[in-house]
Amino acid sequence: MEVEVGFLGLGIMGKAMSMNLLRHGFKLTVWNRTLSRCDELVEHGASVAETPAAVVKKCNYTIAMLSDPSAALSVVFDKDGVLEQICNGKGYIDMSTVDSDTSSKISEAITSKGGSFLEAPVSGSKKPAEDGQLVILAAGEKALYEEALPAFDVMGKKSFFLGHVGNGAKMKLVVNMIMGSIAIAENPDPLVKLKIFIITLVGRLQMRIHYSYLWCQQYQYLYPKQLELSSDIVSKLDHRSMMNAFSEGLILADKSGLNPQTLLDVLDLGGIANPMFKMKGPTMIQKSYSPAFPLKHQQKDMRLALALGDQNAVSMPVAAAANEAFKKARSMGLGDLDFSAVHEAVKFPESSS
Repeated sequence: MEVEVGFLGLGIMGKAMSMNLLRHGFKLTVWNRTLSRCDELVEHGASVAETPAAVVKKCNYTIAMLSDPSAALSVVFDKDGVLEQICNGKGYIDMSTVDSDTSSKISEAITSKGGSFLEAPVSGSKKPAEDGQLVILAAGEKALYEEALPAFDVMGKKSFFLGHVGNGAKMKLVVNMIMGSIAIAENPDPLVKLKIFIITLVGRLQMRIHYSYLWCQQYQYLYPKQLELSSDIVSKLDHRSMMNAFSEGLILADKSGLNPQTLLDVLDLGGIANPMFKMKGPTMIQKSYSPAFPLKHQQKDMRLALALGDQNAVSMPVAAAANEAFKKARSMGLGDLDFSAVHEAVKFPESSS
């Protein structure tokens, strides 16, 4: 018997994911609150239902890709919602990014009606969705996961089954927390980025550059200053602030009941894949900190970089917070270990020497 798949929510992500299913021959019935968004999919062979309940009634399993927890709950619990037609033999897969409590609430409602439930948030944005290159973080009913794998293989490049409901939501939130923190760590004042760029063109040397005026178009003003810059010091800010964000993510995953190694695997497949994570992550999990770059030298560089920021009136709150963690690690007697040992200071902030 041909499997019919339902899809609820045709925003930026949902539309791209649905289109990939159609291109690979899936029989698809779709719904969106604004029904006109279904038109392009209909042109590619999709059927349209007027309510979420109608989609569920028609399909073997139904996928939802909605904007937030409120929308995810509404589609399930409101009039003409999923609960009105879910029953034994039908599955519901929520691929929205929601918190674990929301996933658990939906799961309990679906299973109380005899249906099976899977949460499956994704790591990736518009382009990976269009290209079928998402990373899928599934948790819940294993049989439904296996049934949906052909669809997951079309929408994503890799799927993880993470166990019980809530783990998928937790993993997605940990990944996005790291991504958000890194976005801040890697994006200081654009003027600083311009300074670093100019120095890099000249060569990675400690040097002095004198400016009469620097025209910074992004800010639209003349910036008169004589600048003293060290490319080696400045360039370390991003990576060491990233290490703090990465360490917090590993700890959050572990404390949330997730496998830290699985987090490393997920990160390595996504848009924030980083050679440092791949190299340092396993040793951080194993608490093996053989020094490649001693922590005490890293903290010294953080201190010098922050001083450089003070000299040039550049606010660097992310770097300042990272420096405090490295200072704590030194006070714990970790100065001669690798700089990744800052993980211990982040993990046990109450510890002291």
